[in-house]
Amino acid sequence: MFDPALLPPELASAGDALAAHIEEAGLNAAQPSEQLLYDGWLLRHCPGKARRARSVNAIADGRIELQAKIDRCRHFYAQARLPCLFRITPFSRPAGLDQALAQRGFAAEDETRVMTLALGGALRPADRQLREVGIDEFAQRAGELRGSSAQQVAAHAARLAASSPLLKARRLALVEGGRVIAVGQSVQEFDLVGLYDIVTAEGARNRGVAASLTTQLLRRASEDRAAVAYLQVSADNIAARHVYRKLGFVDRYAYWYRTEPGVPQPLAA
Repeated sequence: MFDPALLPPELASAGDALAAHIEEAGLNAAQPSEQLLYDGWLLRHCPGKARRARSVNAIADGRIELQAKIDRCRHFYAQARLPCLFRITPFSRPAGLDQALAQRGFAAEDETRVMTLALGGALRPADRQLREVGIDEFAQRAGELRGSSAQQVAAHAARLAASSPLLKARRLALVEGGRVIAVGQSVQEFDLVGLYDIVTAEGARNRGVAASLTTQLLRRASEDRAAVAYLQVSADNIAARHVYRKLGFVDRYAYWYRTEPGVPQPLAA
């Protein structure tokens, strides 16, 4: 748990136009089929590990009274046999949503930083064996590296397949000794490119593998004329944040989750 009031003000500002565009691009990058729009809120209910795919994204004010609306969401997620989970960003609407959830006992947790990098500089060529993979293999390899269940792997693959075909996606596997030891993907929307699902085998960490894979995703995005890259990383993932900072990424904004009181939460991904 953490206190959102302690966040640096610049990470919680709703006035950053580029951050607002990135937030929309992040929602577009992976669209589960299990979602519906309810009075300005996007209710995602995919039964996987990823919290982004099984939470309320409050993207517009709507017209229904706030407390009644929260109650309706709790009922909806109970029907879906999922905890009622809200994803809170600087752009969540209405503006008092986070406070209202706190007053209802929803706990704040899982602080995540969205980091950005302006592209345009030269990036070194690949120094490790890489290959592009399709959706099914990517989900399978990522699941193996994470220790995901078969149901979670299937949900991940379905979520990727449901994304708009007009978004340019690249999925890379890094191979060492004939074995995939890391995967990562990029999803480009106009001049923005998001990096997702960068996962390294436990025994291959702290050897520059993630940095090498990330660099090649950025290199390809730059060739595809992307101007700004972004990624989402847990605020307490010190090792990953160190890698991304060395590549030039900086914190742009933060988001977190409000979890339903008294309901056990599955592990985040």
